[in-house]
Amino acid sequence: MTNHVSLTVSRTSAISLASVAGFGLLWYASGRYGWASALILPPPGEVFDTAFQMLSGGYHRVPLWQHVAVSLGRALIAFAGAIAVGVPVGLAMGVSPVLSAILDPFVQFFRPLPKLALIPLVIVWMGIGETSKIFLIFISTLFSVIVGAAAAVHSVKEGRLRVARALGATRWQLLCHIILPSSLPELFTSIRLAVGVGWTTLIASEMVAADSGLGWMVMNASSYMRTDVVMLGILLLGLTGYGLDLVIVAVERLMVPWAGRE
Repeated sequence: MTNHVSLTVSRTSAISLASVAGFGLLWYASGRYGWASALILPPPGEVFDTAFQMLSGGYHRVPLWQHVAVSLGRALIAFAGAIAVGVPVGLAMGVSPVLSAILDPFVQFFRPLPKLALIPLVIVWMGIGETSKIFLIFISTLFSVIVGAAAAVHSVKEGRLRVARALGATRWQLLCHIILPSSLPELFTSIRLAVGVGWTTLIASEMVAADSGLGWMVMNASSYMRTDVVMLGILLLGLTGYGLDLVIVAVERLMVPWAGRE
């Protein structure tokens, strides 16, 4: 069984690598054979040259690593806050029908609301400093975490709850020993999705009077038709987001080793 799983993982990894390599070859060929203008789709070599130039000279006198660090710092603060607030609130909504009835209308109203619509109000309330940028990412992540945490509680099998109640478990014991462990796998999936949604808000948040960050770099470069910088920014945004997802998956495997084995 273990050998079969290892072979499956190896095969999947090989297919993924081949897919990425195929995409890279198509991208190279589009520039090599003039399938697309370099202004519309810069070839990989031009993007990599731009990356090396920016590693030494930066973009608008800000080092490339600093653009990455600034964006990542804003996002991590927002994600930590959204998880710290959203998970307890979502779990409480899942456990308490009354609390769910009170909060659910507001959660469902704000969750699909385009966060760009909040920018004018956020600027009025919080100014144009770091707080407003972090808040936009926080608010776009928070409601997805709440909905996911509540749904994770509802996914707990009723049979387990009935058995625990029959054995005399209190509500606190039900929460700590049945509901929370059983809901952790789905909760981590919800957090992964919420972090992905929050990361996509980065560009919107860095439209608020920023002078550094990957989102700002992409928006600024697009106004000057620097598509090589835009492509580099997109690649870095994607790779950083992918890296965040891998970290969450690693934490999940550490904290929920039983996931998928029930």
